Amino acid sequence: MWFLYFLALDLIPMGNTLIIKNDIGRLPALGWNSWNAYHCQITEKQFITAAEKFVELGLKDVGYEYVNIDDCWQVKDRRDSVTHRLIPDPTRFPDGIKGTADKIHKLDLKIGIYSSAGTLTCAGYQASLGYESIDAATWAEWGIDYLKYDNCNVPRNWADECRGCLPDPMKEVIGKNGTCNTDLCPAGYDYSKSNTAKRFRIMRDALLAQDRPILYSLCEWGTAGVQQWGNSTGSSWRMSDDINPTWSRIVNILNQNSFYLNNVDFWGHSDADMLEVGNGLTVQQSRSHFALWAAMKSPLLIGTDLSKITTDQLEILKNKYLLAFNQDNVYGKPAMPYKWGTNPDWTFNASFPAEFWAGESTAGTLVLMFNPFERSDNKTAVWGEVPGLKEGGKYHVTDVWTGKDLGCLEKELELKIEGHDTAALLITGECGSNHATARKAVKGMRFFGDW
Repeated sequence: MWFLYFLALDLIPMGNTLIIKNDIGRLPALGWNSWNAYHCQITEKQFITAAEKFVELGLKDVGYEYVNIDDCWQVKDRRDSVTHRLIPDPTRFPDGIKGTADKIHKLDLKIGIYSSAGTLTCAGYQASLGYESIDAATWAEWGIDYLKYDNCNVPRNWADECRGCLPDPMKEVIGKNGTCNTDLCPAGYDYSKSNTAKRFRIMRDALLAQDRPILYSLCEWGTAGVQQWGNSTGSSWRMSDDINPTWSRIVNILNQNSFYLNNVDFWGHSDADMLEVGNGLTVQQSRSHFALWAAMKSPLLIGTDLSKITTDQLEILKNKYLLAFNQDNVYGKPAMPYKWGTNPDWTFNASFPAEFWAGESTAGTLVLMFNPFERSDNKTAVWGEVPGLKEGGKYHVTDVWTGKDLGCLEKELELKIEGHDTAALLITGECGSNHATARKAVKGMRFFGDW
């Protein structure tokens, strides 16, 4: 039953694509967000440190550019009584948000801000419903480059007439965070006419009216059939409830988003939420999390304290092959499942999502084999099953994690994969007379900074 619901949403055509000048939003955003590491316990120092670590750790060199402030950045209980503008907390941000923006811009990086399409933010601070034009103009004046726009504290007059959210089988009742298993909209319902879509479009129009381009990231929790209208409203749209640093939640989100990837291309990205690498996951879990988020062309927003990050975690976040796929300037489509593995194809299973993935890129075909089990497992990539590859073909293969040349392999490749880990392979072309050309192509791959 769940599958039929997902498929119905996925096959409804989207509206016009939102295109912002200077190519902003054409590719998934790369950056850092404060919430997963600090929640409300923020000060300007954390954002300056994150920006400096971008430079020091080489994250800027591989494409990470947004340093994003999440909730709790402002005076909580009021707006300016004369201008009605939001007021930065003078203790947390003594030079105001503009002062922080200026410091981050001096490092040739960008800054993001947070608000909600309701009366208050999720942490109870002033939000933007009814103040969209004022807030958009304020942020543009401060030098803001990115807006995360949340979905908390929506008044009754803005409630939707029916629920178009993504059901979560792990919850049996409608949760406070917006997941639902009942009251779904009827088949064929036009979600673009929902009040949720209208609320988010008001802010879109307010941002577009400014003389400063601002990337618009919708955080509507996957509600109101956002896959229909998200691409005409923002550069990315959240496809689920919030992530957290547990393996069960990560695979649940992966499972959900795997049914929505037909909606992803240049200028529009189904956002699987911020990264939890560095927040208690094992190395194997972190590799799977990052590889699959990158392959789905989700925005990649680091969510850990970069002053404490380990070498293993940093290497995952800087993997040049996965970042190159995520940021490919020629191929906008994501990798997609080509075989589910443990379950029959097209099975919705929050604990055991699709295990075999592939996607085309400038460098070749990216193939992922994901092991959802705690135990090690043998998995085989059969070339004839991978879209675009020939049955029985002989292909040049590179290990994405190590960069090791695995040589020319015929028909298939079997690997033993550790529990919760993902094997990642780059298939660069058929072997034979073109083998040397394929090797040269891998060595000369164009990564983010080369475009």
